[in-house]
Amino acid sequence: MAVSKGIGALAYLIDYRGRHTAHENLRVAFAKEHITPDQIRRIAIASYQTFARTFLDLFWTQRLTRENYTDIITMELEEPDIAEITNRHGGLWVTPHFGNFEIISLIWGFRGVNFFVVAQDFKNPTLTGVFRKLREGTGHTVIPQQAAMLRLMKALKKGANTALVTDLNIPPSKTATVIECFGLKTCVTTLHVNISDRLGLPVFPGLCIPLADGQYRIHMARGIYAKDFANHQAMTQAVWDHNEKNIREFPEAWLWMYKHWRYLPGAEQDPSYPDYANPNAPFRRMVEATS
Repeated sequence: MAVSKGIGALAYLIDYRGRHTAHENLRVAFAKEHITPDQIRRIAIASYQTFARTFLDLFWTQRLTRENYTDIITMELEEPDIAEITNRHGGLWVTPHFGNFEIISLIWGFRGVNFFVVAQDFKNPTLTGVFRKLREGTGHTVIPQQAAMLRLMKALKKGANTALVTDLNIPPSKTATVIECFGLKTCVTTLHVNISDRLGLPVFPGLCIPLADGQYRIHMARGIYAKDFANHQAMTQAVWDHNEKNIREFPEAWLWMYKHWRYLPGAEQDPSYPDYANPNAPFRRMVEATS
């Protein structure tokens, strides 16, 4: 814990671009709450520290076993038989870059649920190999983002499970949609929703909340189905709303140094959006289509 706090604080000081992005994101996300510069700085530093703790703990999890993981993990399951359900029929497990988004999948390996985990490769192939080994430590299979859709569809048709991180901002496309994120419009993937709709599988939103004493609390919501929503955009929004509720409660646990709002919904600069956001015609058309 001490090392992660030290590394996170140092990263905050050194990473001036990420620091500026975090400050801008917090400014616009909590504008209605009249967030102060001191609050912005405190949350941004804590976000860096959480991110450092996440990756340090990924290496430390090699010490965890089926017998001892409950010493540091508390499970909150809205659907107690979630493992049995998904091992019979398969499912999509989604989480944002919140808290320890790495450990949440590893723990389910101990509980008998194995995933196809979609992860972005590092620019350094050696790092990609190291992290793949760590992420597969409890029986999962890591697959790269490129051409992930086809491979996931084949596996899920056979009753497999997959784990996805769904809060990254992506360019407007057929596999993206517009959602309201902290009252601002952004463009995110619909991969999980598309697959849920095609195969009739549930999507389970989950979060791993870091606690001050070094432990974690994993919360898994009930499964949601595409058939219960008017369209893909509505379901994607519902998944995000679950995430945002928890991020507002634990803001220091989200990855604020990432550019979550790259595109402006209008043709002009807008001070209610971060200063890195730019007009984008395809995104503007998407916004108009969903209005």
